[in-house]
Amino acid sequence: MFLRHRIQSIAVPSLASRFLRDQRGSTAIEFVALALPFSLLVFAILESCLSFAGQQVLTNATDDIARKLRTGQIKSLTETELKNDICDRINILVPGNCSANLSVDLRTFTTFAEAAKLRVKIGANGDIDTSGFKVEVGKSGTKNMLRTFYRWPVITDIMRSSMSNLRGNKTLHFATATWQNEPFDD
Repeated sequence: MFLRHRIQSIAVPSLASRFLRDQRGSTAIEFVALALPFSLLVFAILESCLSFAGQQVLTNATDDIARKLRTGQIKSLTETELKNDICDRINILVPGNCSANLSVDLRTFTTFAEAAKLRVKIGANGDIDTSGFKVEVGKSGTKNMLRTFYRWPVITDIMRSSMSNLRGNKTLHFATATWQNEPFDD
């Protein structure tokens, strides 16, 4: 009996020392320690690339529609039609309901300096203030500006706090085009 108790008391420290000396699982532990920062970096790069691509697609759509307005190919347009035209061009990257996250502002100005004074305002609710937005297509020779705003959802949970600048964990994508209409028949 005494001998069995003596062997058990010796075996416990021996087991702990063998566990500490064993190096077989160290590679797995090192991999886990490095996998988290690596995954964070990969997700940050992917999220930033998708967001940048979305911004570029929105800019191209805004430029395309502005060109059609400038040349007189589009002479009348409602807000819904304008949103649908933009959504048709950006739907390759836009998830879900495009028109719900899209705001448009098309205006005519007397001078380019007047257009340059127009600012975007973020309201107290954490979203852009669209109260003064309108859609008015300019006639031949008028100075115009088209502004498009898209509330881009930040997909990766880890990136939401650092990338989102609007309520609902979204970031604002913005494109603008300012031009003078070419002479065309009204």
